[in-house]
Parts: sequence; structure tokens; C-alpha cells
Amino acid sequence: MRISLGGGGTDLPSYYREHGGFLVAAAIDKLVYITLHETFNPALIVRYSKMEMVDTVDEIKHPIVREALKLVGIVEHPHLEITSMSDIPAGTGLGSSGSFTTALLRALHTMRKNTVTPRELAEQACHIELDLLAEPIGKQDQYIAAYGGVTCFTFHPDGTVGAEPLRASPETMANLEDNLVMFFTGVTRSASVILKDQDTRSKQKDLSMVDNLHFTKQLGYDSKAAFESGDLRRFAELMHVHWEHKRKRSRGMSNQQIDDWYEMARANGALGGKLIGAGGGGFLMFYAEDKTRLRRAMTAAGLREVRFRFNFSGSQVLVQH
Repeated sequence: MRISLGGGGTDLPSYYREHGGFLVAAAIDKLVYITLHETFNPALIVRYSKMEMVDTVDEIKHPIVREALKLVGIVEHPHLEITSMSDIPAGTGLGSSGSFTTALLRALHTMRKNTVTPRELAEQACHIELDLLAEPIGKQDQYIAAYGGVTCFTFHPDGTVGAEPLRASPETMANLEDNLVMFFTGVTRSASVILKDQDTRSKQKDLSMVDNLHFTKQLGYDSKAAFESGDLRRFAELMHVHWEHKRKRSRGMSNQQIDDWYEMARANGALGGKLIGAGGGGFLMFYAEDKTRLRRAMTAAGLREVRFRFNFSGSQVLVQH
């Protein structure tokens, strides 16, 4: 899964097709697992939060699973069981849907003995979610799940995506990883519901939305510059500015409880912070040098900390028979 470090929201086609997008994202060590098992009987079994047992691919209700099987070319009476598990539940802002799609495609390609690059994997995952299923979402989740690391993505108007590793020193990366602290709000929600408003207003060329995203894109570039110069306090300031502008993007972005938690964190050592993902719930992430004080305050308020490290491998095959 992933966290956004600057520029999030400019990866939606409704914005980047007109203006181009840019963001910095980091893959973290919270994973979505897909297992494939060849069954003896000619049935297709799909296990997620529900279980489906069907005879043909077209009967599968889970849209991503159905379209991924078709894309990879598995359509004729497969003897196959697909099971998914996740370290973090869906709807928490860490890009679980894009991670699920990317992992599923990687597993299916491995089963078919197909070689697939991170770029191809990300493009196929985006094709399923954005083109075939018409979800009003962006491209960062699929790309960071495929590439891993702390990566800068440029979203070009023609739909192509440039990816390059963040050029920060090992010391800066270590300090960044140590000083980012994340707490679960206890609320899950659908990202597509929150993002639909942004998507619609961008397509309508709503000036306030477009200006907000222009500013957010610049924050992405400024964050990259702060990392590469080793100025993490500057990044923390930019996080706070990012959150202030993100809150203005949609009425569903925040609420009084989230705002109260955010102010509490700022009063207890957080130099900057924001809600990860589309908004409305999920995880609050902060940059803090005095982490003990922050952890004590947020835990006392009933929030659960989830500790994480960066993950540099991207999608990977763990076991292959």
C-alpha cells in the first residue's frame, strides 16, 4: 500500500489530461496478498470479504477480478481458486484497491508464465479500474504498488506516466521514515464517492477546483525539492499547507472530529500532517520530531497507531510452484 507525500489528487485524468499532474508517493510495508490455487474440480472460486463459486468468468460479481481474468486471457472453465487478504482494511486511504488490482494481475501473469514490467502492470491495473470500470480515481495507487520505493510520478496529458526514484540522501530518507507517524481514525469509506465530486468539478472546469489542484501540484514539486535538499521541517510545513487546501476541495474531505484530532496533534508535537487518501476517514499522518508526546496524546484520544516502514520492492511473487 502507499502514502502520498505531496501532489496527491493531480493524478486524476480529469485534471492531468488538461494540465498534467505530479506527485511523490511512498510504498509502505502494509501489503495486499493474492493467492492462486489450482482446484481439482472445474469451478472458479473467489474469496474476499465474500465468497463466490461460479462456472464462468462472466458470472463473477467482483468487477476487478472479472476484468483481470479477461485481460490476462483466463476465460475458459478455469480450475482456479483466488483468495485475497490484506494487512489493512479497504476504505482507509492507503490505496488498497489499486494494490489489490496490481497484485492480482501480477499473480495471474505469473501463473500464465508471462513476463510483465512494473510499467505494464501499472498500465493494465489503471486500464481495468479507470477505463473498463470507469472509477473516478487516480493512477498513483496502481503505479506505486507496481514500482515500490519513494517515487516521483509525472502524469502527462496523453495518459503516459513518468516514474523516477526520489533523489534524497539515505540520511534524509531514514529521518523521514522515522518521523512520520500514522493513526487510524476508525472510519472507512469509499474513495470513489469522495473523488467523484473532484472529478465532476474538474471536468466542468470549476475554477476553484482547478486552482486548488494547480496549487497542490506545486506543493508536490516543493515537497520533492525539500526532500532532495534534506529540509524535512520545510516538508512538514508543506504538509500542513497541503492539508489546509485539501480540506477545501470537498465537503466530504474532513469533519469536526478529524479537525479536532488534527489540532490536538499540532498541539502535541506534530509539525505538519494530513489525512491520507481521498478524505472522510482512514489514516491521519503527521511529521513529528517529538514522537513520544504525539503518540501519548493521540493514543489517549482513542486513536490506534499503525507503524510502518518504506517498501522498495514493489509487487513481488513470494511463492511460486
